[in-house]
Amino acid sequence: MRQPSVIARRVAAASVSLVVAAGAAACGPKDSGAKASGGDSTPHKGGTLTVLNAEPQTDFDPARLYTSGGGNVPSLVFRTLTTRNRANGAAGSKVVPDLATDTGRPSKDATVWTYTLKTGLKYEDGTPITSADIKYGIERSFAPELSGGAPYLRDWLVGAADYQGPYKDKKGLSAIETPDARTLVFHLNKPEGEFPFLATQTQFTPVPKSKDTGTKYEEHPVSSGPYKVVKNENDGEHVLLERNTYWSTAVDDQRKAYPDTIDVRSGLDSSVINQRLSASQGADAAAVTTDTNLGPAELAKVSGDKDLAARVGTGHFGYTNYIAFNPTVKPFDNPKVRQAIAYAIDRSSVVNAAGGSALAEPATTFLPNQKSFGYTPYDPFPAGASGNPAKAKELLAQAGYKNGLTITLTHSNAKDFETSPEIATAVQDALKKAGITVKLQGLELNDYKDKIHSVKTEPGFFLAHWGADWPSGGPFLAPIFDGRQIVKDGANFNTGLLNDKSVNDEIDAINKLTDLDAAATRWGALDKKIGEQALVVPLFHPVYKRLYGKDVKNIVISDWTGVLDISQAAVK
Repeated sequence: MRQPSVIARRVAAASVSLVVAAGAAACGPKDSGAKASGGDSTPHKGGTLTVLNAEPQTDFDPARLYTSGGGNVPSLVFRTLTTRNRANGAAGSKVVPDLATDTGRPSKDATVWTYTLKTGLKYEDGTPITSADIKYGIERSFAPELSGGAPYLRDWLVGAADYQGPYKDKKGLSAIETPDARTLVFHLNKPEGEFPFLATQTQFTPVPKSKDTGTKYEEHPVSSGPYKVVKNENDGEHVLLERNTYWSTAVDDQRKAYPDTIDVRSGLDSSVINQRLSASQGADAAAVTTDTNLGPAELAKVSGDKDLAARVGTGHFGYTNYIAFNPTVKPFDNPKVRQAIAYAIDRSSVVNAAGGSALAEPATTFLPNQKSFGYTPYDPFPAGASGNPAKAKELLAQAGYKNGLTITLTHSNAKDFETSPEIATAVQDALKKAGITVKLQGLELNDYKDKIHSVKTEPGFFLAHWGADWPSGGPFLAPIFDGRQIVKDGANFNTGLLNDKSVNDEIDAINKLTDLDAAATRWGALDKKIGEQALVVPLFHPVYKRLYGKDVKNIVISDWTGVLDISQAAVK
């Protein structure tokens, strides 16, 4: 889930991929999230849960979805080897078994991972789920016509770099062995201690070869989860899910699946979604959203109403908004200029531009402020909440700019709070106090993405953002700071063009660790080391506020996704 927009996708494929957030529930007890507003707080089976979303649930095929932890709606149909723990807050950032009996058994050097499937697993038609089905599901995700999913498997699996999927290559991937119907063995190119996180991706969903209809599979994918697709209209604008009678909690201890029906309505205007959830009339009383936030004005209105305020869920996703520098462009090749800008930034004004403290938290670290990422508090250029223009001027003078300088800040004109004109203006105002004149270059969203993600056109100074594919420092730091991931003729995310052998070597060393707590500590230390180079200036971590209907119970919001988990929700 790199770079989110409304849901969470990465810029090239998925920041406009399933994004959204992680966090502690604002409603219900923090220990369980099992209580909600209303009389009887005990969740019961039955009823219809309605999902009101802005973004249609397109490409409803496990090969094409870019989702970590199975997302929300997809995870009701697609089970994977592992999944996210369905719990509130930090507890929800853990990876747990799903179809497998455990999170995987690594070889000594973490280059071979073995999984055993649970017994009694069945599809919606009652046929058994086998290891060969999971292997086939992974293989079809390599087919060019089914592209869109996470890219890791092509890089991680031995011999997979040029594989084109089972429709063209009948031999399959030799890197995945299935010695029997319940066992899978994965052979990797290099040590990957975080393979259990990767195994949460929907590419690990079992697909029966006999039922594969290629690009039409999305119309009726075969369910391995608690619900099956009975209707998919207008490419995901209306998706109707009903119970899979062959699923049970005996083989799935993560999804509660309380409602009988899940009715997903998408392509709606965000203001309409919030109005309907606020009014909570008819079917909307049992409705939620997984991609529409409350804006500042809406939040102010809701906060003034006790009943509405009790129906707001709060989430925090692993996501950072920041200033990026291209050190090959003058004057940003001078570290003191970059440091001066870091000191000059007024994070309080940036947070206000992002909607205020209820919707954004000031950031001085690139890693999100959650333990699972390895968050280690540090501020290499401490300037307080409002910046330190005097220190900035001092550094500019040392860099040869005692009379100040003029620079251009590139940003998107899109009206979101990630790279918006409002945030750009807040940066402009702050730097003016330090003698830095900032000219704003606002681009349409596609032009902005094309410009900042090309090594040939990347500007020297621009607004950027990054979200994690899973809650760890690995998918956060490596794409941005691993020199071996610099892409010269494609979409590049290493904005600072950093290629430091000591950084690359430390990334490799951490990737060998299967002790994720130990790995998190190392990621935090690496974040601090990189931060001292002032290749980026962290600005803020977003906070997500979302309404839900008055009849919705069992509110669970994890630090993995940051959105209300519909696999746990119940209705009256």
